[in-house]
Amino acid sequence: MRELPFGTVSMLFSDIEGSTLMLSRLGHRYTDALDGHRHVLRSAWADHGGTEMGTEGDSFFVVFPTAGGAVQAAVQAQLGLEGRTWPGDERLRVRMGIHTGTPQVHQEDYVGMDVHRAARIAASAHGGQAVLSSVSAELARDALPDGVALKDLGRHRLKDIAEPERLFQLTVDGLQNDFPPLRTLGAASRLPVPTTHLVGREQAVAELVDLVGSAGFRLVTLSGPGGTGKTRLAIEVATRLTARFPDGIYFVPIASATTPEVAWTTLGDVLEVPRGSRQPPRLFEQLSNRAALFVLDSLEQLPEADDVVSELLAAAPRAAVMATSRRPLAVPGEHLYPVPPLGLPSGATVADAEESPAVQLFLEQARSVRPDFSLSPENVDAVADICRRLDGLPLAIELTAARTRLLGPQALLRRIDTTLDLKSMSRQGPPRHRTLRETIAWSYDLLPEGHQRFFRRLGVFAGGADLEALTAVALPAVSGDVPGDPLDLVADLVDASLALVSEAPDGEPRVTVLETIRSFALSELRATGQLDAARSAHGHHFLEVAERLKVTRDSDHLVALGQAETELDNFREALTWGLHHGGATEGLDLAATATALQLATSLGWLWYTGGYVAEGCRWFELALARAGSAPSAVLAECLGTYANLQIARGDADHALELATRSLNMARAVADEEREAFAMGVLGTAQLHLGDVDSARRTFEESLLLHRRIGIQFRLTRALGNLAGVEEELGHYARAEELTQEALEILRAAGDEHETAVQGQNLANLLAVSGRPEEAGRLAQSLIEPIVRLRSPNLTMAFANTYTNILIALGDPVRAAHLIGAEEAMRDRLSLPNPFQEEERAEAWAAAEGLISAEEWGREIRTGREVSVEDLLLALADGPDSDSG
Repeated sequence: MRELPFGTVSMLFSDIEGSTLMLSRLGHRYTDALDGHRHVLRSAWADHGGTEMGTEGDSFFVVFPTAGGAVQAAVQAQLGLEGRTWPGDERLRVRMGIHTGTPQVHQEDYVGMDVHRAARIAASAHGGQAVLSSVSAELARDALPDGVALKDLGRHRLKDIAEPERLFQLTVDGLQNDFPPLRTLGAASRLPVPTTHLVGREQAVAELVDLVGSAGFRLVTLSGPGGTGKTRLAIEVATRLTARFPDGIYFVPIASATTPEVAWTTLGDVLEVPRGSRQPPRLFEQLSNRAALFVLDSLEQLPEADDVVSELLAAAPRAAVMATSRRPLAVPGEHLYPVPPLGLPSGATVADAEESPAVQLFLEQARSVRPDFSLSPENVDAVADICRRLDGLPLAIELTAARTRLLGPQALLRRIDTTLDLKSMSRQGPPRHRTLRETIAWSYDLLPEGHQRFFRRLGVFAGGADLEALTAVALPAVSGDVPGDPLDLVADLVDASLALVSEAPDGEPRVTVLETIRSFALSELRATGQLDAARSAHGHHFLEVAERLKVTRDSDHLVALGQAETELDNFREALTWGLHHGGATEGLDLAATATALQLATSLGWLWYTGGYVAEGCRWFELALARAGSAPSAVLAECLGTYANLQIARGDADHALELATRSLNMARAVADEEREAFAMGVLGTAQLHLGDVDSARRTFEESLLLHRRIGIQFRLTRALGNLAGVEEELGHYARAEELTQEALEILRAAGDEHETAVQGQNLANLLAVSGRPEEAGRLAQSLIEPIVRLRSPNLTMAFANTYTNILIALGDPVRAAHLIGAEEAMRDRLSLPNPFQEEERAEAWAAAEGLISAEEWGREIRTGREVSVEDLLLALADGPDSDSG
C-alpha cells in the first residue's frame, strides 16, 4: 500500500483540449502525441513531488504536498509542451486546474468536495491555460518561479458548487497569456432580465459604458424624475460591462430600504454572503477585494444614502457604484448623469414620427396589447401629440399605450388632454413629476371604484404580496362591489400596467408594483384617510403569517425559513409602522406597538437561526422602548426571546438580566408556558456565565414545569438543556437518558431541525464520555441534514463536536481545520464564542502528542480559508483515522 500525502494537499487536474479532433486528424500517429504528452507531464510531476493518482486517456489527477510544488510543476509542464514538436505539426494544448484543500484519504484515493472543486476548476480552463483557486494562489504566491505571475480572473460560479470561487491564472513569460472567458457558469453577477426592449437610449448607453468602465470614475449617479427609465438604462449599461468587472455586477434594489441596516442586509442577500455577515464590518470584509460593479437602484428612498455609498466605496476600493436616484447623492467624486426623457417627433409625417424614440416606445407597447396596431397618416398626429403631452417619459408612455387595447389614439389623446389639464391646475412640483403622476392618476381614474380601492391598498406591501395577503389586506376594501377573487382584480391592474405578476418560489403568483406606482398608491390611500386602517390590516396579517411559520418551523425548518425570507420586507414594513406610528401629536399607538412587539417576538426563531441576530436585537430594542413596563405574557416572551439573541451575541450578562425580567413577569401574569420558556433561557445564561449549579437547578425546575404543561417541542428543549448540564458535571448516563428521550419525541414528530440539534448533542456526549467510534458514526449520519438545514448556530456547534471526535480518532489535522473554519465563521457572523480560548486549550491538550504545536497552528490557519460546510462534506464518508 503506497503512502499518500495527507492533511492539506494541492490537487492538479489536466487534460488535452480538443483531443478527439486531434485523434481524427492524426490517426495512428495520435499515440505518439499521447506518449510525448505523458512523458512531458510525468517528468514535471516527478520533479516537484507529485503523486499521480490516476490517468484516463489524456487526463491526469496528481496530488502535491504543497501549492508551490503544484504551480512549479504546471509551469514546467506547459513550457515543455510548448517547446516540443508534435506529429503533423499539431499544437498540443493542455488545460490545468489546481486547488488546495483537505480531501479525505479513502482506499488509496482522495474523496470530498475539494477534489470536485479542483476538477471543476480544470474544466473551466482553456488549452494552454493553468487556473488556480484563491487558496492555491495565496499559498503559492511566494513560491512563483521567475517570469511567472498570477492574474486575478475574479469570482466565478462552478457547476454543482454553491459558493462562487475566486480564480487566478498563471501567466508565464514566453507562453500565451490571453485567453477567452473561462468556461464557468459566469462571473457571480446578479442582474434582472428586462421584460422590454430598450428604446432610444443608444447614445446614453455608449456614454455610460465608457464612463462607468473608466478607471477615473467610481460613482456614477443616473438622476432624473420618476418614470424616465433610469433603472432600465442602468441594467442595459451593466450588461455591457461584465468584462470590465471580473468579480461580477450586482443589481441591488434599495427601494424598500429605509435604514442603512436594511440596505446592507439587502446587499448581503444579493451577494449571497453567509447569513449574519450582512452587516458591517463583516460585510465589508466580504467586499474588500472585489472588483465588482454595484448597481444601487432607487436610492432616493434611503435618507442616509450618501453615507451608505461612501462606506461601500471605502470598503471596496476596487469596486464601482452606478446608482439611480431622483436626487444627487452629494458624495465626493460623484459624477451625475441626468437621464432625459425620450426624444419627441420633430415633424408631422409618419416617417418623422417613426424616428422618434418616444413614438417607437409607444408603438412597441401598443403592439404588446394590440398586435395589429400600426402608425398611419390618420393616427400619426394623435400618437405624436400623446408623446409630447407625456413629455417623453417612458413610464407615462407605457401606461398610456396599454390603453390602446380599448381606445384608439384620438380617443386616448382627448382623455389625456382633459385629465392633465384639470389635474395640472392643482398639482405642485416640477412639470415632469406632475406629468408622470397625472399619467398614473389617469390610468387609476379609468379603473372602476372597487378596483381603485383595491389598488390603493397594494401600496402597503413591500416586496410584493401573495394571493392570501391580498385577500386579507386589500380585498376587504372592495367587499361587495366586485367578484371575490383577487386574481381577477390583479389581472385588470396588469392590463392597465399598474401591477406586475411573477412566480414565487412555491410556484404561486406574487403581485408587485413599481416603486413609483406604489408611492402614488400610498399617497391616494393617505388622501382617503384609509392609510392607518390598511397599515393595521397589513400588520395583523403578517403577524398571523409569522405565528403560522413559527409553528411550521417545528416540523419543516427549511420551508418555514424560505417563506419567512420571501416575506422579510413585509415583516420589516409592518415592524417599522408599528414601532414608529404615533408621536407627540397623535400619541402612542398602543395597538400598533403591541402588534409589532408580538411580531418581533414571533420572528425570534428567524432572527436566531436565519443569521439575522443583529437585526433582531435592534427590533427588540425599539419594541421594548415603546412597550412600557406593564406586565403581560407577550412582553414576558419578548424579553426571553431577546435574551436568547443576546446569548448568541456573547452578552450573557445582559441575557441574564433580560431572562430574569422575563421569568418574573411570566410569573406575575401566571403564564406557565412563558415561565417555562424563560427558565430555559435563564439557565442557558447562567451556564454561559459558569454558574453550573444554578443552571442545573433552573433546568430541573423548567423540566418539571414543561412535563406538566405537555407541549412536546418545548419539552425536548428542556430535556436537552438539562442534559447539557449533566454532561458538564460528568453525569454521562443521565445526560444520555435525557437526550434519548428528547430524540424519541422529535423523531415521532418528524422535526428534522430539532432532531439534528439533539443528535449533535448526543454525538458530543458520546465523544466526551470516551466513545469516539460511536460518536463518529452518529456524526457522519448528521452531516448531510445539518448542512442542508443552513442554520449557522447548529452548524458551528456541530463543527465543535466533530473537532472533539476527530481528535479522539487520531485525526488532529482535520480537527484543526474545523477549529479554524468555525472561528472564521463566528467572526463573519459577529457571533463571538465566550468559551473560545477554553475550548482551544482543551482541544490542544487532547491533540498534543499527535501533532506539533507549529503544525497545529498552521492547520488552524489553513482551516480559516475553508468553509465549515465544505470541511464537513469532505467528512461525509466517515472520519478516517489513517488520514491523520
